Amino acid sequence: MSASDAGGQRAEQEVVDLCRDLIRIDTSNYGDHSGPGERVAAEFVAGQLAEVGLDPQIIESHPGRASVVARIEGEDTSRPALLIHGHTDVVPANAEDWTHHPFSGEIADGCVWGRGAVDMKDMDAMTLAVVRERMRSGRKPPRDIVLAFLADEEAGGVYGARHLVDNHRDLFDGVTEAIGEVGGFSFTVNEKLRLYLVETAQKGIHWMRLTVDGTAGHGSMTNDDNAITELCEAVGRLGRHKFPVRVTKTVRSFLDELSDALGTELDPENMDETLAKLGGIAKIIGATLQNTAAPTQLGAGYKVNVIPGQATAHVDGRFLPGYEEEFLADLDRILGPRVRREDVHADKAVETSFDGALVDAMQSALQAHDPIARAVPYMLSGGTDAKSFDDLGIRCFGFAPLKLPPELDFAGMFHGVDERVPVEGLQFGVRVLDRFLDEC
Repeated sequence: MSASDAGGQRAEQEVVDLCRDLIRIDTSNYGDHSGPGERVAAEFVAGQLAEVGLDPQIIESHPGRASVVARIEGEDTSRPALLIHGHTDVVPANAEDWTHHPFSGEIADGCVWGRGAVDMKDMDAMTLAVVRERMRSGRKPPRDIVLAFLADEEAGGVYGARHLVDNHRDLFDGVTEAIGEVGGFSFTVNEKLRLYLVETAQKGIHWMRLTVDGTAGHGSMTNDDNAITELCEAVGRLGRHKFPVRVTKTVRSFLDELSDALGTELDPENMDETLAKLGGIAKIIGATLQNTAAPTQLGAGYKVNVIPGQATAHVDGRFLPGYEEEFLADLDRILGPRVRREDVHADKAVETSFDGALVDAMQSALQAHDPIARAVPYMLSGGTDAKSFDDLGIRCFGFAPLKLPPELDFAGMFHGVDERVPVEGLQFGVRVLDRFLDEC
């Protein structure tokens, strides 16, 4: 066995242990500062990087809310640098709902189980495993690599990526391209073709609070100005509304690629038929054909016999690139004049083209380890820290490579119960990511 083969095997074993260790660090993000924060995870990551000779910085935006940044010198430091970013926070999990404890990092049925297994401590672990092995063996990447392990992505990145972009911009000097989460995962078409979806676009965000003021009064009396009634009717209209299909550049490219792969025409105007052909990725792709507004919270009143003077609701709104104005106009029309709408958090949509040397490196790295691989662009219905890095003029892609068994409901893993990642998928990701860094 050659030294390089031994190093590769070591990284493939280490990625599993790193993923388990990261999952065991509870970094639940409740959208405020009530959770445990990311400081412990940041110290763990920094320790792993320092152990192999890097000089990581821990940057705390608020007590306990910590991110880690490090730079690896490349062979040609005159070239623009590449950013590899991941987040260490996770959404909360209720252990009673899980088959295996969400913070155990248990291995069962060939998978590592736990909150963050795919969102996104798997990519954090892959990055650490590859970087550590390359540093141990002295293998420099062709250009500088900036590593960022970030806080607060699950609540919009205010205390993570946004804080770094606004206050520590120098850490990203020279960076022109980036890879991050929710891309590079496989969709098996048949025994001769496996598509790997690379994220090139994201919908924008309007997380909103809706408020209706009415007339307070006794619950036993008639009241034609009940704030709850008015709000619920508006929320019902919004929740049932079907926004028009809008086919963006990225979605058109994806549908064309998939039509070619399936040998059948996919009609975006016939969503039910189109999505039926997408299998497990339908959940991810379906929402990229239109704007969406999902009611998520309701609040009103303090006693059963008191009609409150105000009622509120929260809505998760997502808009397609180029359709923000249309989305907001539709919202106001659907909600009506009595509903006051205000943003809790808003961020832009992002989109880049699917071309260039970095895309070629992705395709080459995938095919080197899966001969039937074909990389295709797609749009993410959610959002990532790429939105913040886009403000620096960085061209962002989602590329966290995973070869997945066709039967795994990968889309359902994100924020779902029994989140897990195949061990073999992690090891495949290490091999692809290492090859990608050779060619980036």
